[in-house]
Amino acid sequence: MHPYQEDQYRVTRRSLFGQAATGIGSLALASLLNPRLLGATPAQKPIDRWSGVVNPLHFAPKAKRVIYLYMAGGPSHLETLDYKPVLAKMSGQPMPESYTQGMPIAQLQGQKLNCFGPQHPFQRFGQSGQEICSIFPHIGSVADELCIIRSMVTEAINHDPAHTFMNTGTTISGRPAMGSWLNYGLGSESDELPGFVVMTSQGRFGQSQPIAARQWHSGFLPSRFQGVVFHSKGEPVLYVSRPPGVNAGQQREVVEAVQQLNQLENDVVDDPEIATRISAYETAFRMQTSVPELIDLSGEPKHVLEMYGTQGSDGSFAANCLLARRLAERGVRFIQLYHKDWDHHGIIKRDVQGTAEEVDRGAAALIKDLKQRGMLDETLVVWGGEFGRTPMAQGSGRDHHIKGFSLWMAGGGIKGGISHGATDELGYAAVQDVVHVNDLHATILHLFGIDHEKLTYRFQGRDFRLTDVAGKVVKPILA
Repeated sequence: MHPYQEDQYRVTRRSLFGQAATGIGSLALASLLNPRLLGATPAQKPIDRWSGVVNPLHFAPKAKRVIYLYMAGGPSHLETLDYKPVLAKMSGQPMPESYTQGMPIAQLQGQKLNCFGPQHPFQRFGQSGQEICSIFPHIGSVADELCIIRSMVTEAINHDPAHTFMNTGTTISGRPAMGSWLNYGLGSESDELPGFVVMTSQGRFGQSQPIAARQWHSGFLPSRFQGVVFHSKGEPVLYVSRPPGVNAGQQREVVEAVQQLNQLENDVVDDPEIATRISAYETAFRMQTSVPELIDLSGEPKHVLEMYGTQGSDGSFAANCLLARRLAERGVRFIQLYHKDWDHHGIIKRDVQGTAEEVDRGAAALIKDLKQRGMLDETLVVWGGEFGRTPMAQGSGRDHHIKGFSLWMAGGGIKGGISHGATDELGYAAVQDVVHVNDLHATILHLFGIDHEKLTYRFQGRDFRLTDVAGKVVKPILA
């Protein structure tokens, strides 16, 4: 049993009132606050830097980091990555009952179901001839780097549980997110930034669905592994800057006093959450200098800013993509970018085009930028949402759909220029090489050298894992 898990059985109520951090954590913070103590210097790594529980790795890794471009709201595979000419021919005709009878439907339940053809044409891109909707010309320009999975399935038909399932491998709230599992298993590569960073952007089309902070929570894992929200507009990280009128010396005095009080309790109870708090103080102190440098884009070449289509600090998806590349360069393990603009229940022809324009350029620029810097081979990029949309009309839009949808992956050990799996001729159900969300998670962990069945955490008498009790690696898409 790992020490973190042993501690949870020894913690008493007294730990709720601020017991001390571990001795190593205290020394790490002390050396950070006073670099001359123990001969430490600011450039040294934190003493309590988490190195992960998977050591050695189960396999040779292909990826070192993930940038997950999360299209929140449910992008329609029929206007993005999965062209269906038969559906186009049947548009306006009744949907055959053989497809829908007894199947879960969200808002269309009990209504007349008519086929609704693709609202925009598709075209072939790159030497690989990947079929991608024409409203994504920039993503089409990197088609030879992409593996398009057209046979995704999930289990939750409404947004919030579907987000939870895509992020944690279960619809039960309170489980650790992907980024938390990955950092728990592998540890952090950065001394100055969190291992799991989340950014959000808001579009102008579709219905905006809220994204709960528990989508990047660490669940029952120690809270040091939860995601930290960054902003590309305004204050980058909330509550990290010093309060007005407080200088570094005064801050050091306060922290040292708190540490002395904590130390009085350290001999009584060892609480892993106190160690987490110490680690958070360390990271916060370092972020006070690292974050301003991170968001300072004055050193970015003009052609790079033009490629992304942003000057930064505007809160856009493109600005977040550029910051994601900079975070990846600085060792952040898991970077997740939510764009909240994909819930197209009506006017999908207009709105999906508008949403595509909001993300197309930035996503493609990220791929190109990583490649030209020699980082794409070690950076896994994922683009997709929590589910797809129905091939049946909901007025001028589409309803939620879980039986078949698409996403793409690139870099980090993934074959480029290929398509995997297929839905039926109407785009209703995945029928070939079906990929479940648990399979996606198993594959992501595999790319990092982790056997998904072996990365577990014992909680309340059971060994939990990201893939729950399912999941298989999708080997055909591996480079």
